[in-house]
Amino acid sequence: MRTLTFSEATREAMEEEMARDPRVFLFGEDIAKQGGVFGQFKGLAQRFPGRVLDTPISEPTLVGAALGAALVGARPVLDIHFADFLLLAMDELVNQIGSLRYMSGGQLRTSLVIRAPDGAIRSAGAHHSKSLEALLLHASGLKVVAPATPKDAKGLLKSSIRAEDPVLYLEHKALYNRKGPVPEGEVLTPLGQAEVVRSGEEVTLINYSLTLHKALEAAERLAAEGISVEVVDLKTLYPLDWDTVLASVAKTGRAVVAHEAWRFLGFGAEIASTLQEKLWGTLKAPVLRVGAAHVPIPFSPPLEARVLPQVEDLVRAVKEVVTWR
Repeated sequence: MRTLTFSEATREAMEEEMARDPRVFLFGEDIAKQGGVFGQFKGLAQRFPGRVLDTPISEPTLVGAALGAALVGARPVLDIHFADFLLLAMDELVNQIGSLRYMSGGQLRTSLVIRAPDGAIRSAGAHHSKSLEALLLHASGLKVVAPATPKDAKGLLKSSIRAEDPVLYLEHKALYNRKGPVPEGEVLTPLGQAEVVRSGEEVTLINYSLTLHKALEAAERLAAEGISVEVVDLKTLYPLDWDTVLASVAKTGRAVVAHEAWRFLGFGAEIASTLQEKLWGTLKAPVLRVGAAHVPIPFSPPLEARVLPQVEDLVRAVKEVVTWR
């Protein structure tokens, strides 16, 4: 088992899929010349001449080009510098890419991947720090993944490239330098399959992306106080693995859903609502949610930290559901 950074695992996935399938190509702003804004594509342009392409700064044009390439049989992987800029291409993304397979009765296939770095890091301000999964998940026709580890960065990207549906691949910017084990050879993480990454008995902590690492730290702190926490990494936000989530919460009887996105109308609200519908007679406490405050992400480092959910917030929420009467 090797140790790779999240960024290295991402690059390895792209290299393997481009070598495996000549239909796969990569394009976006500053991809070929600079290797991507976070350096996650370095060397690919030299390895695959003509298949790693720099583009103008025009997100609607890029998303439309990805759709056009997919419709004629290619397997495009589009890199958007920041997930915030997906908002510029919502018509192409929601009305076209998310709808065409259904509207054509399956005759048109939109097999493409749009990679979008999301989340807050190093005081990037409100234009470069958003987590927009709730908006993207609300629209039908799109698969949405959010890896948290280098192993899943590789495995989910490879599975996304091979999928028959369009996939939004959300990768938190703070994860690029995080290291973790990645097996040698083929690594494929199935879409739509969550994982219990830490077993526990008293409460289930449901999360994804960067928040997984905060959840695991919170679980360690709580274990020292005698509270047993089960941690579930969703990995794929749609289709969501309800079987794993429901089984875990049915076992523990309590749940906290945590994510970096805004708590108000966030993705956690859908999970909490479904848990309370499906497990009403089993739950020992209300399902609590942890997320960002409903304000633009501040530039100020202390304010940014105050707005975003921290480990202490997860610890507090778990203690509340465990002691609820």
